Order: sequence, then C-alpha cells, then structure tokens
Amino acid sequence: MPAMLDIGEVAAVARQFELDGAVSTVEPIEVGIINATFLVRGVVARYVVQRLNAGVFRNPEAVMGNVERVTAHLAGKAASGGGRALRLVRTVDGGGWVKEGGSYWRCYDYVEGCKTVNVIETLGQAREAGRAFGEFLRLVGDLPVEELVETIPQFHDTMSRYERLMQAAARDVCGRAGAVGRELAAIRQRKPLAARFQDLEARGEIRRRVVHNDTKINNVMFDAVSGEAVCVIDLDTVMPGLALHDFGDLVRSATNPAAEDERELARVVPRMDVFGAIAEGFLAAAGDILTQREREELAIAPQVLALELAARFLTDHLEGDGYFQIQRAGQNLDRCRAQLALLAGFEAAEEQMLELLGKGIC
Repeated sequence: MPAMLDIGEVAAVARQFELDGAVSTVEPIEVGIINATFLVRGVVARYVVQRLNAGVFRNPEAVMGNVERVTAHLAGKAASGGGRALRLVRTVDGGGWVKEGGSYWRCYDYVEGCKTVNVIETLGQAREAGRAFGEFLRLVGDLPVEELVETIPQFHDTMSRYERLMQAAARDVCGRAGAVGRELAAIRQRKPLAARFQDLEARGEIRRRVVHNDTKINNVMFDAVSGEAVCVIDLDTVMPGLALHDFGDLVRSATNPAAEDERELARVVPRMDVFGAIAEGFLAAAGDILTQREREELAIAPQVLALELAARFLTDHLEGDGYFQIQRAGQNLDRCRAQLALLAGFEAAEEQMLELLGKGIC
C-alpha cells in the first residue's frame, strides 16, 4: 500500500523518468487495492507514478511490455484522430519502466481535467462508459494479438473457474460445502453456460483479440465539465481475450444497483435502462470490429460473467477466504449469492436485452 512506501523513495524513482522539470511534491493516491499509486508534481506538469504489485502480476516485465505496446498504439491513433490517450512516460535512458529494489515502477502523464466514478450516476455516464470500451476495442483492433503476452493465464476462462469450484467442494477443506448445496446446485446446472464461450472459440465462431479484461466503470476517465469519456485506464490486464468478456463484465458490474455483498437479494435486479445505454455507446463506438456472431452473444455475455464471479466467490468461501478480502464471516458467500441473483435477473431479461440489441437503438 502507498503508506508503506517512503515519499523520498518515490521521488527518487520519479526522477528516473523524463519529467518536465524537477519533482516538487509527491502525494499518495488512495485509489485501487492492487498497485501503489502516487501523484507527482513537477515544475510544469503532473504525473502518476505506480509501483506494480508483483504479487498479483507474477511476470511484471510482460505486463509492462503489453502496456508499452498498447499505449504506443493508442497514442498513434490519438495523434491522427485528435483524441487523448493514456501516455506512458519514458525513463531517462529510454526505457518503459524502472526496476528499483526488486520493484517495478512506471509513470503516466496525469490526465488533466478528468474524474472517475465508482457507481453509474446517470444514463449518460453509462452510455459514455460503453462508448469508451467500445472505442478501445476498435482502436486496438488492428494490433496483432500475438504481440501481447497472456500475463494472467485463464483469466476469464469460466469453465476453469467452474471446475476449480467443483474441486474445492469435493475437498471441502473448511467443512463448508454442506451449507452451500443450493448455491452449488445453481452453478452446477449452468455448466453449459460456463463452457459456452470456450466452446464457441474452439469451433472458430469467435476469436481472441486484444481486449481490456477489467471493464469497470471506475476505469473510465470522464471529462469533469462535459461528462464525456476521454479514455480508459488501468491497462495491466490488457492481453489476448474475448470482446464478449469486456462487454459482459461492464454490463454485469454497472447494471447492478445493489452492493456486491447485498443480502437483500430482491434488490439485486439488473437495470435495463443502464444496459440499453451501455449497449448503445458500446456498439456505436465499436462499429464493425465486432463480428455477427459476437453481436449475437452480447445478451448472453453478462450471464457468463455473473456465473464466473459467483463461482470464484464460492470457491474462495470454500477454501477459507484467502483471495478476496472479507470484513465479516460469510461475506464471500453473500457475494456469490448476489451474483447468482444478478445472473437470474439477466436470464429473466434476456428477451428484453435481445430486443433492445435487435432494434438498433443500442
């Protein structure tokens, strides 16, 4: 965490990047739980300096190699199209990152005049978030997927998440499986859904492309005045994957009006007005980058991602809560139940979602 790092150490690292003038101040940015992030003020400009969490990203040089390729690609598109993109600041010796004391550091230009939000506040924000991630897919659509490394293998492999859950239930190391029979049965009966996208890929009906893989609303920078989406951030998970995962996870996370660990499951009903706005922005920006088969699966994608998260939360509950942090006993089980409620909501709304997508209004 940022508080555990000495400010002088961060300033010394920052001086190894090509900043515009000397470092004047360094302040921790208390956002995110993965990387340690700091706002560095130079004489002229501001920068974001981050220490990569090597405990999460086991191959930090591959992660940074992906970030370098993607930011350079996006910068080229922004230069020709007049837009803005996240810019990685080079080191004084021309590199893309600094290795200091066993840690990997990188530096970005601070995106001025922008803000992030944690919860969808308006349909306009939902539309802009969809547009931002749709545009990201379009802009990296001509970036050869083989140029990027799969830094977290099987990241969105829903079937492997399903299989790990079944193994955890069989081992039952914490003696909790007997109390979650209903949840296990709900996930088990949806095994075909868990395998759906992997099966489509195996048959060549959908293909891997460069995708973001972490399409949460707080990974979109909004112009603080106009409210328009400026760019997407947090590129550490950008790697080969499926466009359906990007759309599905955005819809899954943004349409839920309740807390992730909501116990009153009647509150966990996906908002179709938010879905429509997201889809409108996403499809308009993605354009013809999506294939017809991918478009046909857009209404299913949120179901797949909700199932995947339910399986992950329940696995962690059965294995002793070692991955997802908890503040109370049973929290991961509550998270699983909320995702299953959300999944049921998506299933019930599937026809409505297909209708919205088919009308061409989204």
